Parts: sequence; structure tokens; C-alpha cells
Amino acid sequence: MDNKKFNLLTEPWLKVIDSQSNQEQTVSLIDLFENSQNYRQLAGEMRSQDLAILRLLLAILTTVYSQFDMIGDRYDWLENSHDTTRSELTIDQDIFDEDGQDELLRTWQDLYQAGKFSETVVRYLTTYQDRFDFFGERPFYQVTTEEYDALVPKNKSVVAGKGQVSVKQINRRISESANTPAIFSPKSGEAKNDLQLDELVRWVITYQNFTGVTDKTKIVTDEKFSNPAGWLYRINPVFVKGKNLFETLMLNLVLVTPRNRDGKYVLQKPVWEYPTVRDYVEMRKKQLLPDNLAELYTAWSRILHIEWNDQGKPVIFSAGIPMFEADNALIEPMTTWRRDKKTNIYRPAVKGLRSLGIAMWRNFGQYVNVRQADDIHEPGLVIWLRYLKQKKLIARDAPLILNSVALISDGNATSQSPAVELVDDMQLQTDVLFDDDTDYWPARIEDAIEFAQTTGTDYYHFASDIGTIRNLDVRPFASAMSAKFYDRLNEPFKQWLGALTVTDNRDEKINLWKDQLKEITKQSVADVLKTASPRDIKGVTTKQGTLNIFTAKNHLMYNLRIHLDPEKG
Repeated sequence: MDNKKFNLLTEPWLKVIDSQSNQEQTVSLIDLFENSQNYRQLAGEMRSQDLAILRLLLAILTTVYSQFDMIGDRYDWLENSHDTTRSELTIDQDIFDEDGQDELLRTWQDLYQAGKFSETVVRYLTTYQDRFDFFGERPFYQVTTEEYDALVPKNKSVVAGKGQVSVKQINRRISESANTPAIFSPKSGEAKNDLQLDELVRWVITYQNFTGVTDKTKIVTDEKFSNPAGWLYRINPVFVKGKNLFETLMLNLVLVTPRNRDGKYVLQKPVWEYPTVRDYVEMRKKQLLPDNLAELYTAWSRILHIEWNDQGKPVIFSAGIPMFEADNALIEPMTTWRRDKKTNIYRPAVKGLRSLGIAMWRNFGQYVNVRQADDIHEPGLVIWLRYLKQKKLIARDAPLILNSVALISDGNATSQSPAVELVDDMQLQTDVLFDDDTDYWPARIEDAIEFAQTTGTDYYHFASDIGTIRNLDVRPFASAMSAKFYDRLNEPFKQWLGALTVTDNRDEKINLWKDQLKEITKQSVADVLKTASPRDIKGVTTKQGTLNIFTAKNHLMYNLRIHLDPEKG
């Protein structure tokens, strides 16, 4: 493999769906940026893999268009404007403060109206083409043997053969370590370590974002640190899906980013723009939160070195590097947040195994600060979309599809291996999401969700009564019935939400949802009655009297009436 080359700019490795044929294609980076308007979406092995690659693509676009406008002219607030590299660039803050933000927005608008990316992206990539060769002198998302050996303890060097992770471990559809076999895997036996080169590239990118903590090798540092999980593992990802890949990239392209700690606008610096890997690792040792999105989107959790054995198969060495904290990492636009009431620190609202059944819409208040509460911080992406709407850069009646893709760990502190991938979305019109009417929609939507939650609680009590009648362990039985009930609510609510417009009569739409809630609840109860046993009918004696399936139903119907129609209660 000494002379092998695989440059990501020209070799096909990105899986996409062609909009016309609806067929899967594998394309290069340059192909993707030149034809993103012709592709419906990324189409890798997992949606979480697509998210990791989406952020890589956004890192490229953010870097390019924060330096150049659509036609490729460098902004006048960047000094050394005739230099073809960025290594010597500096920002004239006075000029930027005067019109820099407007110029960035103009670039975004020009691109969006053109419906495709300009040749500026290809010119930038060509400048850094040596950094995108998977087998180059500075291999993509990897380190050389010399660099790896210089960064890890001597007894962990490449020649020592320690610190290896197998292909089946970085493949997040398998995630099999040396100690725990993955039984329910799409591959078996030695085939778990087989994959094509383009797939390996995709999994390397994914692994850097969704790394567990089973590997023990770490780089040498003055202070001890624990091997970190990948950054995307530590947030609750949210992004926008457009009608094609170009629109998806554009809507998620946050060009006007937060300033640095000193209030200054800073240049984007993805990992490949660091002069050397050693420079990047030295920066990471400081555990400082990145002050630019390109660096955040391309953050490594490991230094990886790949050797190739006699059969041409990869042998992967991995060593952990220190990770910055997620506390108050508000530069991250693709996550929801929770505030610690004791410390006032914002942390990503990470999903766990216990919250699998909670659909995205039920946490609507985490995506939009409905009540203007001080403890709610909206995702940066929602703030960006609102900004675009205020600047009239996106259509008022355009549908916005907020997507969530979470790869959830097993919760084991010593492994954090992937347990399940959770994919969800909710769609609503731009004007509805960012309604500024006095009777504005987000608050009414939150009311509708509260009606659903209250009804869900009433149904849980009904399920608990059924569990009591059947002499079952009530909590798990009621929880299972409750989960099925919420599953029945998901699609109707999402359809109701997606159909809302700012011209709607709010009360009529809320009443329509209440009617749907009643019907779904009645149907759910009817399904339980169909399977009633003699014990259910006879019931049991409690302190409150006889409890059977009919009295349980009556209690539920009474609660439903007073909670959804209090004026009739």
C-alpha cells in the first residue's frame, strides 16, 4: 500500500441519493459540492454517519465562505488579501464591525438564490488537496507512524502493537470490542472486519465523532485525563433538512457565528488547516472550547494511525486526546440545552436509554423558548433560522424540518458503546415557528403539547388500574402501555403541527387537536376492552371500592372530560 492514493477530492466515497433517479450514488467531495442541488440527501450506512459527514461538509463551507464571497473575492476586512493561503491572514476588526456581518449575509443570500455552490469551494479544496489524501504524507483524519510514536508512551508505539482498535469496532453498525461480541450484527465472523476503502473513510469520520471509551491508550500529557467520548456523543443533535442536499447544507450553514472570548470575530480553522498534527494536539491539550465552528465540527477524539498488512487490510491504532468540556459550549449550534439551576451552567440535553420513547415534539420547549424563560437557551441553529427569517432570506411559508439523530450509548461508564440510533423530526412552517403575533403559535403549540401530556398522564393512571386488576407489577406494565399510547399520538400530532399556518384560527386548531386526542384515547381504551378477561370484568376490591376495567375506563373518561373540556366538566 506504499504508493496507494485515495484523495477524497476526486475519488468517490460519499454516498448520496440522486434526486432524479432516486438511486444511490457514490461521489467525490468535488462532485458533491458541484452537484449538491441534484442530490436529495446523504445516504451512508447510518443516519448518525450522515450527520458526522454533514458537519465535515459544513466545516468546509463555513471556512470557505467566511473568507470569500460567492464569486471568490476575499473580503476587504481580511488583510493580506492577495495571499492565496490563509496562514498569514488577519482580520481588521474595525472594518468587519462596520460591514462584515452584512457581507457574510450577502454571500449566504447570493448562494441560496443561485441554488448551487460556486467554484470558490473547489479552489479552496484544491489548495489543501494534500490534506485530503487518505494515504498522503499527512493522511486525512490520521497521523503518521512517527507522529503517533512521538505522542504516545514508548510502550504503546506502533511497533509494540498495542492500542489497536479493529474495523468492527469503529464500524458503528457493529461496534464489537475484543471482549464483547456483537451478536445482533449485520455481519458475522471475519466478515465483520471487511469493508471497502470508501466505507472505511466514512467510518473513520464517524468514529471521531461517536467514540466510546473502551480503548485505553492515551497520548502523553503533563496532567492525567480520561479518554473522552466523541463530541457528537455528548450533545443532543438537531439540524435542518432541506428539499435537497444543497438546501440542507445552506440552512445549516451558520455564517454569522458568535465572537470569541474577547468579542472579536475569528477565522475558521478546521483541523486540516493546522500546520502540523503536533500543533493541533498541543492546542487540544489546553482543553479549550473552540471559538469557531469549523474547528468544532472537525474536532478529533482520537489520534488514529492506520497500518496496512500483507493482505491490504487496515490495522488501526488509536490514542485518546483531551477533550474540551461541554459546559456552556453555546458555540455548538446543533443541540438543545438544559440549565443547571444550582450553577447556572448550560449543558447539552443528552438523550439516554430511558428517554427513547419521548418524541421530539414533546420537548418542543427545548427547541423554541416559548415562554421567554431565562433558563431556556434555544439551539444556535434555531437562532440562526430566526435570523434568516427576520432578514427575509428564507420564505415565510417555507416548511422547516427539524431533524434529530442521536446515537445513544449503553450508559456503561467504562464502554459507552452504541446501543441504539434514534431518528426523529418535526415539520412546521417558518412563520409558525417564528410567529410574533400577540397570540403567537409557539405558545399555543406548547398548550397543545401540555394537553397531550396531561392526557398521557390520565392514560398512565388507567394503565396502572389495569395492572392492579391483573395483579401485575404495575410500574413496568403501565409504562409499556403508556409508551404505546404516545406512539399513537406521534404521527397525528406531527401532521397537525405541519399543517398549521399563521392565518389559522388558533382556538379552532387547538380544538381540532383536542378532538383527535379524545378519539385516540377512546380507541386505545377500546383495544384494551377487546382483550378483557373475566378477571378484568370482575375486578378487585380496593379502599375506594370495586375496581374493574369498566370503572377504570370511567375514571379515565371523567379525567379526559375535565382536562380537555373543563367548561363542560
